[in-house]
This record gives sequence, C-alpha cells and structure tokens, in this order.
Amino acid sequence: MSLPENENQVLLLHNPGCSKSRATLALLQERGVEFEQRHYLEAPLTRDELSELETRLARPPGEWLRRGEKACRDAGLDESSEGAAILDAMVAHPILMERPIVVRGRAARVGRPPETVLELF
Repeated sequence: MSLPENENQVLLLHNPGCSKSRATLALLQERGVEFEQRHYLEAPLTRDELSELETRLARPPGEWLRRGEKACRDAGLDESSEGAAILDAMVAHPILMERPIVVRGRAARVGRPPETVLELF
C-alpha cells in the first residue's frame, strides 16, 4: 500500500520484530482502528514516499533516523548529515527509519511511545 490519500485511510509502517511496533499494532487493534500494514523492511518506501513522509511527520529525517544501527555508521551519517543524504540512506537501508510510524491522511506520527499515534485520531 502506498501512503494514504485521505483521512479515512490509515497505514501502519510496521516491523513485526520491534516491540514498539507490535505495541502500536495492538493499540490500534484495541481501539478498533481500521488500517493497512506495510512491512517496510520487505516493501521499502521509495525516495518520493520518504520525502512525502517527511512532510506528513513535519519533522526532518534526522529526527526519525535510527542512529544506533550499523547501517547508519556504514552510510557515514552523523548529526551534521543533510536530510537528503539521510533519505537516500533510508532508501538503501530501510532499517534506518524509526518505527513504527502511523500515517492517517496527510499526517503521520512516530509511535515512540506507542500512544503518540493516538494524536491522529
């Protein structure tokens, strides 16, 4: 599934191996939210989707970059890295994207803590 086009569409960018992502999944299910899941490690976001996600999050990519990942060091990223370089690295290494992220229409939130995504509803 691509990014939602309207307020009635909800997408969970999910990594089932992540406890915060599983907690966010459970939170949405408990609340009866209808949503699609995209396992972004298996179906990575395109560069255009990541750029759009940056807009919907209203946060620069450096704020939703997983800096502790080996791929971050291998890509030569640090606090001074430009947003474009970070997005390019996320295309090549989807594990660098913070998780989970819930997108509803034109807005998105990183689920850290998971309850943060409830701001969308």
